[in-house]
Amino acid sequence: MKGQNLLEVKNLVTKFYTEEETINAVNNVSFTLKRGETVGVVGESGSGKSVTSLSVMRLIASPPGEIEGGQILYHNKSGDIIDLLTITEREMRKYRGNEISMIFQEPMSSLNPVYTAGNQVSEAIVLHQKVSSSLAKSITLDLFEKVKLPDPKRIFKAYPHELSGGQKQRVMIAMAMSCDPHILIADEPTTALDVTVQKTILDLMEELQSEHDMGILFITHDLGVIAELADRVVVMYKGKIVEQGDVIDIFMNPQHPYTKGLLACRPPLNKRLYWLPTISDFMETDRSGKMKEGERTINDVVKKFIVSKEERTKTHAELYKKEPLLQIKNLKTWFPVNTGLFGKTSYHIKAVDDVSFDVFPGETLGLVGESGCGKTTLGRSILRLEEPISGEVLYKGQDLMKLSKSELRSLRKEVQIIFQDPYSSLNPRITIGEAIMEPMSVHGIFSNSKERKDRVIEILERVKMDATHFYRYPHEFSGGQRQRICIARAITLNPKLIICDESVSALDVSIQAQVLNLLNELRENYGFTYIFISHDLSVVKFMSDRIIVMKEGKIMEIGDADDVYKNPRTDYTKMLIDAIPKGRIQDIKRAIKLKAERLNIA
Repeated sequence: MKGQNLLEVKNLVTKFYTEEETINAVNNVSFTLKRGETVGVVGESGSGKSVTSLSVMRLIASPPGEIEGGQILYHNKSGDIIDLLTITEREMRKYRGNEISMIFQEPMSSLNPVYTAGNQVSEAIVLHQKVSSSLAKSITLDLFEKVKLPDPKRIFKAYPHELSGGQKQRVMIAMAMSCDPHILIADEPTTALDVTVQKTILDLMEELQSEHDMGILFITHDLGVIAELADRVVVMYKGKIVEQGDVIDIFMNPQHPYTKGLLACRPPLNKRLYWLPTISDFMETDRSGKMKEGERTINDVVKKFIVSKEERTKTHAELYKKEPLLQIKNLKTWFPVNTGLFGKTSYHIKAVDDVSFDVFPGETLGLVGESGCGKTTLGRSILRLEEPISGEVLYKGQDLMKLSKSELRSLRKEVQIIFQDPYSSLNPRITIGEAIMEPMSVHGIFSNSKERKDRVIEILERVKMDATHFYRYPHEFSGGQRQRICIARAITLNPKLIICDESVSALDVSIQAQVLNLLNELRENYGFTYIFISHDLSVVKFMSDRIIVMKEGKIMEIGDADDVYKNPRTDYTKMLIDAIPKGRIQDIKRAIKLKAERLNIA
């Protein structure tokens, strides 16, 4: 029956024990989930939202974690009410993956790389439904069609590395739906996906919910994502629920300063800001460093950072008087695809296909498009990390295509890149101080280690890190801190041009806001020029003076960032804009109305 309770979490407490301290990851948390309802659990990394979902699934590793108290009451398919914290692990396996399914955040690490996608889903069906392998295969192919995977038979035989991010996530959804669950827990299922892929995943989840009448617990750091998906919202901060209510109430009248901060820190689409609000703008700190609640409204904070159209026009008039710092002319980077017995080239993937544009000193030029559009290959081609087959890359009038490897290495002092993944960008075996000093040693900057160390400490403080961090290793830092370290390493050589390749896509919206503000502050202080690559048009719009929209290796349109958003010239750009989760009240009301209509039809 619609509206009946499926899950009641009461006074849940989950702790983690280390040699130094006890961490209250989930501290007295209570909420309910009803049939046919979507509850969004929102908060930054470390807020306790993912630990809450893992606690519901009884997947807390002990040691170091332990569920210390509370109740998790599940209303099972038979109509019984079961406290999941009191049953044995063997009994829990009957529910986990069968009646309560989970989609994990990172599909690449959730799927086994040595088995095909089809085998992994079939295995779950055989395990829980006790059917034959042939029937499990048939069910899997039906599921692949249901989750709109192209060519289900090919996907069945494909290994995870042969699938795109969106396809891998669809395989995970198919696996989660394979046993017709009562409850679907989705833990950051769209983080780092293109906005268009994200929209199709969210639409798919709503469609499956309507068809199966299940409850969804949707976990994310981005309130914009759940605005048009959730019925109710639970906001978590430092292991506690600070606010919960209907989605329309949370967005129209947020009560807690932390909720206001989460709503405000995503780049707005209807305003031009020079600085993004952050959580700290809404939560003041007392003398001991402990946060205390403030009373400011979102509008009070945002209006301080608005840039007028006149200011922007004046700035651009000065900016585009200059000679270009970088000129790209008819650049092509094609990759041969070899087939047949003798590896003959049968065709080329045209990752960058006859691309031309200029970049001016002090400008931030945004590159936006879906995965596979060529934007990252273009950034790498400029640095010749990928070798173009033709075209020119003129930096200060010098063609980088004609430089020898040693000449190019010397020039890279002035042209740096910040990669998407700060985890793989840093060597886990050396301290961050050594990692930042390394480029200075390679390029012979400063005469001794002491001078280099002093420079590194200065830069660390500039990117809002502490001097004592010099001696720590990458695993001791959060994702946002690691990205700051990568930024520090890029700017240590005092470059003129920095390519930011999806450098904030995997970060919490609150941490993302801090990093974007930092990049703008560094541009102002050091006169940097950025090429800012992202699939998120809202982020690119905030950062950029001009935007280039790419599709299939070609430039679809280029223009002033605000003009491209307000008056897109191509259907492709309109599609990218439509896919952005905007979190507007009218969109939330429309989503509520559509969901009510679907429920009445069902």
